[in-house]
Amino acid sequence: MTVLVDDPLWPAHGRLWAHLVSDADLDELHAFAKAHDVPARAFDLDHYDVPADLVPRLIAGGAEHVEGKELVRRLIASGLRVRGRDRRR
Repeated sequence: MTVLVDDPLWPAHGRLWAHLVSDADLDELHAFAKAHDVPARAFDLDHYDVPADLVPRLIAGGAEHVEGKELVRRLIASGLRVRGRDRRR
């Protein structure tokens, strides 16, 4: 399994946010997030939203830094991607 994190480009709540995903397994993604103090409430069906200040610690902890397009490509290839039209809000 590889945990991936992209660049924090998404503004919300006065901060920039990145995405943390797995390219293979949600259970291992949850374990990685928990080990790095990412709150469970940050999970959004197939990824965690993480603030910019957390990204360096996630990379130091073993997450692979990739560009957003690469993150999405690998998430889709994993079969874990939840499409926008399948999200209920």
